[in-house]
Parts: sequence; C-alpha cells; structure tokens
Amino acid sequence: MGTGAGHVNVAVIGAGFGGLGAAVRLRRMGVTDFVVLERGASVGGTWRDNTYPGCACDVPSHLYSFSFAPTARWPRIFSGQREILAYLERVTDVFGLRPHLRLGCPAEAMRWDADELWWVIDTPRGPLTADLVVEATGPLSEPRLPEIPGLDAFPGRVWHSARWDHDHGLRDRRVAVVGTGASAIQIVPAIEREVTALTVFQRTPPWVIPRADRRTTELERWLHRRFPATRAARRQLLWAVREGLTDAFTRHPDRLRPLEWLARHHMHKAIGAPELRRRLTPDYRIGCKRVLLSNDWYPTLVKPHVRLIDAGLREVRGRTLVAADGRRAEADMIVFATGFRVTDGSLGHRIKGRDGTTLAQKWRDGMAALRATTIAGFPNLLTISGPNSGVGTTSVILIIEAQLNYLEDYLTKLSRLRGLDPDGQRVALSPRPAAVRSWNDRLQRRLAGSVWNTGGCRSYYLDARGRNTTVWPGTTAEFRRVTRAVALAEYEILRAPAARRSGRAG
Repeated sequence: MGTGAGHVNVAVIGAGFGGLGAAVRLRRMGVTDFVVLERGASVGGTWRDNTYPGCACDVPSHLYSFSFAPTARWPRIFSGQREILAYLERVTDVFGLRPHLRLGCPAEAMRWDADELWWVIDTPRGPLTADLVVEATGPLSEPRLPEIPGLDAFPGRVWHSARWDHDHGLRDRRVAVVGTGASAIQIVPAIEREVTALTVFQRTPPWVIPRADRRTTELERWLHRRFPATRAARRQLLWAVREGLTDAFTRHPDRLRPLEWLARHHMHKAIGAPELRRRLTPDYRIGCKRVLLSNDWYPTLVKPHVRLIDAGLREVRGRTLVAADGRRAEADMIVFATGFRVTDGSLGHRIKGRDGTTLAQKWRDGMAALRATTIAGFPNLLTISGPNSGVGTTSVILIIEAQLNYLEDYLTKLSRLRGLDPDGQRVALSPRPAAVRSWNDRLQRRLAGSVWNTGGCRSYYLDARGRNTTVWPGTTAEFRRVTRAVALAEYEILRAPAARRSGRAG
C-alpha cells in the first residue's frame, strides 16, 4: 500500500487525534485494509503544526487523552505541545499504526463514484479508491490570515502563529502580535523577555481566568503507574467538574456570573490602572467567546516595553502599523494570532458528492451534518469533529471517541447489509436530507438560548449568517448516547446499479 494507487476498505484523512483515533478503532475491530493520508511529514495534526512559544493545552492532560491509551507520564496538569505530540507518537507506535500511514500524501481531491459505490481520491502518489472515507482534518488546521492593505510591502518578517518561523529569532526586535485569542495569550508572555518592544493589537478583549497549572509530582506519577484506578478516578473527576458547567453555557447563561466575577478579580489583581482595566474588560457575557486560561497574560501587559492597542490592525505602511483608530506602532516582525478557518475551510471545495456538488456548495448556507458525523449527498463519508461537535467546557477527545463508536457501528451495519445482498455487491449509506434537517433544526432550537448565541459577541462559533454550526448544545454524555448506534431509518441504502449487478452476477 505504500505506492499510493490501489483500493482500500477505509481511507482516513488526517493523522491528528481524530485520524489516529479512527485508525486505532479500525485495528481493534479487525479492519486492516485501510490507510491514513497525512499531508505532513509526521503525525500530530494541530499539535505538530503549532510550535509557537508557550504552546500548551487548556484542558487538563488526563482528560485531553484517549481513554484507551491512558498514561501516567504527564509532566504538568496542563501539558505543552511537545508532550502532547510525544503522546500521539507513542499511540502511533503502541497500536501499530505506522504501516498504515502515508505521510506527505494529502487528499488533493475526492469524488463519489455512483457506479462503483466508492470514493476516488487524488493523491500526489496517484489515485486511490476507498469504500468509506473518514475525514479527520479537524477544525483547527487551516490558518486564517486577514487581508491588510500594505502587508505585502512590509519589509520585515510575517507569519501566522500556526506556522511559526523558527529560523528568525526575536531577540532585540520590535514585534507586533495581532489578536488576543487562545494562541496570543500564550505567545505574548512567552516572548516578551526576548523582544525590544512588543505591541499587541486587540480587537475584542477576552475573558481570562486563572490557570490552575503546576508540575505533577513524582508521587502522583508513581501512584498512577502503580494503581491505574487512581488515574481513571482522576480523569472521571475532571470530567464531572467540567461536565457540570455545561448547563450554564447551554441553557442558563445567567449562572455564569460567578465565573465573570472570578475573571474580573483575576484582572484586578494584576492591572492597577483603571483605564487599562476598562480597555481589557469585555462587554459581552463570559463564554460567548472562548474562555481563556492564563496566569501571566495580565502581568505581561503592564510591563514597560509592552503596549496594548485596543483596536484592530487596519493598514501597514512600511514598518509602521496603523490601527483602526489611527494609532501607530513600529515593528520588525508581525505575528498573526488570528485563528483558523473553522466554518469555511478549503477542503470542502475539493470534495464532490453524489450529484457532483462540492461540499462547499452544499454548505454555502451553513455547515450541517447528521449527528455531527455524516452529510446528506456524501455517502460513506464520516467526518470527525464535524459540524456542531465542539465543546465549550470539557474535552473534545470525548466527542471524538463517541464518533468512533458511531464509525464502528456504521461499518458493522455496512457489513451486514452487504452480507444480505445476493450478489455480494458493495453497499453505501447516504443520510436522508430530511433526517439531517430534523437533527439540525433541533440543535438550532437548543442553541438559541445558549451563551454562544445570546452572549452579545461575534465569535468563530457562528458562521457568516450568524448560525451556530460549531458547538454541541449538550453534555458529552448525551453526545455519546446519540452517537452510540446508526439508525438505518435516517439513511438511504445505496446498492450498485442494476446493469452492473447483473453483469457481475454472470
């Protein structure tokens, strides 16, 4: 299978948490005829790509890991990028996934063949066909770069936080960071000691709460190695605490006021100047945008060589950066910490379904999937971390594992249906449009009262039409229940055309 061309039962696209999780599940099911297509030179996905200074996870390590691959090695409560990447490398080795990997081999385009009932995938190594595709590229894989007039003529270095340029040091440089989201609040404190001057462009202030981080002790690690039940109990406790916040985010945003008080108190301890506190205080309900965790964000902003411009970057004139309100700053380097294309990624333009329509065209009025996993008009295509699978309070790994349950049942039902076919022809499942609409109508009704929809902000949770196509409006336990099994009534069963069936039978 190393040559690129050929046919496989399953093609997995992406080798991050979702893709590797799918590969492990396939192996444990006894499915070995599969490949994992990965554009990068190694596994890891977003944890391979994001190597910026200070990069770390904001979910505790014992919860941000697979339940089937626990470890006692985590060095901190919240692990950094290197530790998480090393974990994914170990998972790849322990579960024997390397023979299935095709590194440096992206899925350049995909189209559904209605006669053969399989996907045709174009890769740099030649075409590949697959009965089923698991799309696991994730929502945080394509950086979003704003269009800024004059940026092309900037004489210094420019890069996105997810494509950090390690060949150019920051020492004695004037650096501008555009954005104040999850990446920026890690980058700014991590680089401020190196630079001569640091300017932060803030379009919208975030809510920031303390990060209860520390190094794990040798006793903790020994205890978890010697008595695995303690490790499992720790994971369960972390899950229960975070799961308990879900109701406030999804149905009762007023109950988030204590969390706002915590965030304000956290800011007031570090920021003494009332005017700076005013500029750093959000005017929307906490939770409407992603809640950030940091102990050094506010202390960094009061340092004499750090300047906050609470306005977006409007224009670049040589080395002069001009904010939306006219304020100016000089810079030798610009770092864009401006997030990712969550609701309009480019992969959708390269996937064509049953009627030749691309996924981007299908989703032009907003992303929608059945149980966050399958898409009308795109048979035998399952997406991991798809529309409305995001979680605001707990770990996305729990969502991924629930979708892997759905994948397993999907493959099981396909196998049974094929066994019932008198000619043994391939079988495909295509979500009924009515089932997808019904599912998403229910989601949108539930999201209507959530903090993400009513909190008074504009965030990546909402698409260009203001529709929340990102977040799951319930607990992870509920998501696990609704993805436990495939309901065949929600699908159209596709079989090979009659002419091909009769021809093969002969």
